[in-house]
Amino acid sequence: MFLIPKEKPVVEKLNSYYLQLQKMFEHYQGELGCGATHFRSPFAEGIIFFDKDDLLNGIYRDGTVVLRGRKAVDTLLEAVNDYNFTIDIYQLSPSCIYFWATTPEARELYKDLTSEFTNLDGLIEKMKAEELTGFINVSLKNGSTGALIFFNGGKIVGGSYSWDTGGNEQEALKVLIEKSKEVGGIFHVSKIVPGAKGTEAQVEGGNKRCSWHVLAALEELLTALEDVLKGRRDLRKDFRTLLKKKFLEKADKYSFLDPFAGEFDYSNRKITFLGEAGDEEVARGVVESVKELAAELGVEQALRPSLEAWKEQYGRTLSKFNISL
Repeated sequence: MFLIPKEKPVVEKLNSYYLQLQKMFEHYQGELGCGATHFRSPFAEGIIFFDKDDLLNGIYRDGTVVLRGRKAVDTLLEAVNDYNFTIDIYQLSPSCIYFWATTPEARELYKDLTSEFTNLDGLIEKMKAEELTGFINVSLKNGSTGALIFFNGGKIVGGSYSWDTGGNEQEALKVLIEKSKEVGGIFHVSKIVPGAKGTEAQVEGGNKRCSWHVLAALEELLTALEDVLKGRRDLRKDFRTLLKKKFLEKADKYSFLDPFAGEFDYSNRKITFLGEAGDEEVARGVVESVKELAAELGVEQALRPSLEAWKEQYGRTLSKFNISL
């Protein structure tokens, strides 16, 4: 799903040809805190959501190709070499940024509901009763305005409006309902699926669980260790078995690593995470396990070149946790 914030951009029509994207993101992460960067060209389009620390999620489309998550972010950052993008930057509310970051993976529940048959206020009450975690996307029929209404467990937790709300979202919602009655509108309802790749917002209480970009960094770290151990003929157990044994040793400190709990698994060079632990706890547990396993197996020196490359790419993601390798 490709959604662009309804608000007016704080910066419009930058040309990617003249930009250093890493420095641009660092600047607006500091300047805005939370936001979205929309890339568009005649041939490709994408959006990246960010908070003050990280690039949270993205979506990229080029013809029939649609990418989400880390692949979308990386592809967009590389595509500036091939496409001359026009870039708009939006500031988003910290209370809603993690809902925005889930929109690429949201599942559509109701599509093309029209005001002729559906009252927006009635639809809102229905979503409250159904305890929706997701959003209603409203397009008004005058073609120039619209809004998003975010729900968490049936409660309205924020919105995105194409007009200045003056900071009063309750009043903005009333205006939206009236506008939908006056000029008509089309409504789409989508559900945010807990645990979907890229999901930062937890269903219960809006708490953060481990995010996809941290898991992607840890996935690469485990892959690096696995690659180093592939050439060791003296190892009698495969890497997954060795890793599970180490995780079991760490389970008292990091319960999500317990192999019998089924919350964290590394298989076929991919991480599957179904637990509730947050970024720092998961990062610490996995990094400690990698360091200890590398030391026990005597591959610290052999792993070092891969670690340097890994730090260059992912070090900033984990730097806020003061985790050393």
